[in-house]
Amino acid sequence: MSLINVKNLTFGYEGSLKNVFEDVSFQIDTQWKLGLIGRNGRGKTTFLKLLLGSYEYKGTISKVVDFDYFPFEVKNKEKMAIEIVNEIAPHAEDWETIKELNLLHTQADILYRAFSSLSGGEQIKILLVSLFLKGNNFLLIDEPTNHLDLETRKNVMEYLKHKNGFILVSHDRILLDEVVDHIISINRTDITIEKGNFSSWQENKDRQEHFETMQNEKLKKEINRLEIASKNTANWSNAIEKSKYNTDNSGSSIDRGYVGHQSAKMMKKSKVMEKRIEKSMEQKASLLNNIEKTEQLKMTPIEAQKNPLIVADKLQIQYDNKAIFSPISFTIQKGDRVAITGKNGAGKSSILKLIQKQEIPYSGELKVGNDLKISYVSQSTEGMKGTLKSFAKQNQVEESIFKAMLSKMGFSAIDFENDISQMSEGQKKKVLIAKSISQRAHLYVWDEPLNYIDILTRIQIEEVILKYQPTIIFVEHDEMFQKKIATKVIRVSEYC
Repeated sequence: MSLINVKNLTFGYEGSLKNVFEDVSFQIDTQWKLGLIGRNGRGKTTFLKLLLGSYEYKGTISKVVDFDYFPFEVKNKEKMAIEIVNEIAPHAEDWETIKELNLLHTQADILYRAFSSLSGGEQIKILLVSLFLKGNNFLLIDEPTNHLDLETRKNVMEYLKHKNGFILVSHDRILLDEVVDHIISINRTDITIEKGNFSSWQENKDRQEHFETMQNEKLKKEINRLEIASKNTANWSNAIEKSKYNTDNSGSSIDRGYVGHQSAKMMKKSKVMEKRIEKSMEQKASLLNNIEKTEQLKMTPIEAQKNPLIVADKLQIQYDNKAIFSPISFTIQKGDRVAITGKNGAGKSSILKLIQKQEIPYSGELKVGNDLKISYVSQSTEGMKGTLKSFAKQNQVEESIFKAMLSKMGFSAIDFENDISQMSEGQKKKVLIAKSISQRAHLYVWDEPLNYIDILTRIQIEEVILKYQPTIIFVEHDEMFQKKIATKVIRVSEYC
């Protein structure tokens, strides 16, 4: 058994008032398949970079294997894919590469095309195959299924199920349930490792949080009772002590020795209670430290006066006078929650842009209701910058409501001070989601809104949609989200 030992790991960014990790210690078996989870901004990418030796830190990380990071940086993308494989895994035979690609349901002919000409999914498959063929390494796999369609996601999931020795950063609950055998969780105050998949981890976490909440309430009542009793006992002791110098009704002196004994006895009882209070408070302080707040988000959708909102008949997007998908017809009524599905590059995002009356060439009919207020979440976060205050003003949302939504999604006081350009990808997506749910709209149009967003926030987003039931049309490859949210599905297939 080979182990990776992390001992007393402490790290903080220069100028930061708080360390990202403080005195963290744990062991990892190099044969484990670990799912790394945690709120956005909690330090998942930082943790991977620490393992890779990208930052200086206090403590030790000892290992007998090399760490390799996915996605691997390809410097010359004009080289053939087989050349990229040979550079990463020079000892791998061609037949081994072809065998691995077969496991990913991918034809070997992609090896003899320029890497730059491959689709995003094909590039991911080439890099995964290469890194697993390299040997004597432990992979740090960072969000491998972002932007991938459902079919390619399932290919990657099946492939990883048969591999060992990696940490997988993912917010895809189905992927984590199917692939990993341990969960490494970056919590509010520590890092924990637990055997099992995401669902078993979540079940144990819910059970622990319920126990701690009940225990916390019990200790609060006990501390309050003891404090009252201790105060009363101390008061009685003082009163008895003063009575030593009084006389009884007959004018005789009080037995001061007896009274002093009673006073000391009461004071001793008070001290015992104080120690019990102190012990209970220590127990209470150890509770609730890692409980994640999942406050409910809010939306204020506007009910459209006319129905239907959108009607499409034999709609086709066309580029260079060529249709990119088969004709589709659909109707969107008030309250519909519509998922658009299809392979990458099928034209799903183009449909969303067309609904917003952007200049997209098409044939067929598309009628979008007049005066519809549309709230849009784009797939890309490119170019996002500036303060949250200026972003709210630019997008005409109430700053206090916008920031309240971000706070509920896990933003800290420090996060609110950061320029958006310096935020993680997950935090940027949260900014877009918070903007959208803070806007009053007839229709919400979301293009892959959940990329990089942590699991807890995904659950919050699902809950707010189900509670307020906005009319929404979206593209999202998180299969669980699709199943929970969509009331209709528009399937886009390649034009034949």
